[in-house]
Amino acid sequence: MASKLDFAHLPAPDGVNGWWESLPPAAPARTVTGEHAFDYVVVGGGITGLCAARRLAELAPDASVALVEADRIGRSTAGRNSGFFVDLPHDISSESYSRSVEADKADVRLQRHGIDYVRSIVKQHGIDCDWRDDGKYHASVNKKGHAALTHFAEGLARIGEACEWLDRSAIEKVTGTPFYESALFTPGCSTVQPAALMRGLAATQPANVTVFELSAVKGMDTGGAAKLLKFAGGSITTARVVLCTNAYAATFGGHPNGLLPVYTFASMSRPMNPDEIARLGGMQSWALIPADPMGTTVRRLANHRICIRNHFAFRPNLSVSDSDLAKSRQLHQRSFERRFPMLKDVELQYTWGGALCLSANNGALFGQREQGVFEAVGCNGLGLSRGSASGKLIAEYALGESHALIDQLLRQPHPRSLPMRPIADVAVTAAIWMKEFSAGAEL
Repeated sequence: MASKLDFAHLPAPDGVNGWWESLPPAAPARTVTGEHAFDYVVVGGGITGLCAARRLAELAPDASVALVEADRIGRSTAGRNSGFFVDLPHDISSESYSRSVEADKADVRLQRHGIDYVRSIVKQHGIDCDWRDDGKYHASVNKKGHAALTHFAEGLARIGEACEWLDRSAIEKVTGTPFYESALFTPGCSTVQPAALMRGLAATQPANVTVFELSAVKGMDTGGAAKLLKFAGGSITTARVVLCTNAYAATFGGHPNGLLPVYTFASMSRPMNPDEIARLGGMQSWALIPADPMGTTVRRLANHRICIRNHFAFRPNLSVSDSDLAKSRQLHQRSFERRFPMLKDVELQYTWGGALCLSANNGALFGQREQGVFEAVGCNGLGLSRGSASGKLIAEYALGESHALIDQLLRQPHPRSLPMRPIADVAVTAAIWMKEFSAGAEL
């Protein structure tokens, strides 16, 4: 009997993605129409799927690969994040991002593998995505935040990773604002314009990859040797499927698997004018995350915009309401004004949400789901670096290759089961509220 997989939720228009909207118009999308056959089909056009499709094509140049995305590549989740390729430990369920020495070292190995792979593609193809290897700042606003940074610095020392302390004056020279009390600089983080990167990775796929957008999978029959993927306008038959759907894999056929679709929200300002740039001062481009993981992330961009990200919400239906967006915008405006009182006339132009794929135990799904069906799902807040690594490695695994990092991913725990709804809804929402309340001044 054929096994059927159904996607319970598909990307929704969750606000106006400033990363996408600030780019030139995209080329027309190719959609799935009619009947097709490919050797491999990768489902999901985020960073994981883009790396999986590329790696399959690189290692099997005579094979045909289809990459299918329900939305436009770069407009949905992978193009909605804050653009951090984080190389160091970054467990957002921890009060100081860190776990154990062994787990932290494993995280660093995996994340740098993904970063190096994508950086090499960007350089090889000259992808215009504002890639910067300028590091990031962890900044605190009070003694509690400074204590968290101290704990994080101690964890970095234990695994032999470099960092540099900045006092109030030094971090103000970077950011232009006296808002922060202290900061810790870590040099290995890379930053990008995420929507531009996704578009560039799609446009530069090898010749044996066909990219389909605006092509939501309506169902899959996967029980036989030939897998059938159904679309509104056609179908694809294939021997192997690679699922890279991250938060949208939270339910298959209505069965929960322990993955938590948690939305986070961001706003982007209009470009500053020369007078406003002078009033702010500081460096032209920088990337800052809060001492408390539930606090406010800030990026100043080379195009003179400022991006603010904070606020989390558990949304198991993978969509947000107008009230969610309005509340987030208010929070972002307050955070912006607290940090940049000298920019009171600079309005926030775009506000949007994006789904993280979290689990209660930092677990993920990686490996063979069933015969001929593979999955790399669950990045736990590190979509760019972990997603790129797991996408590359799931392609290698599907082709029978061995690698120490593949073994590492196969050993990671599966997401811990959750109580049934609505108990899970109440528990997760309460946990988020408590963590945001604890973040306090960091918001």
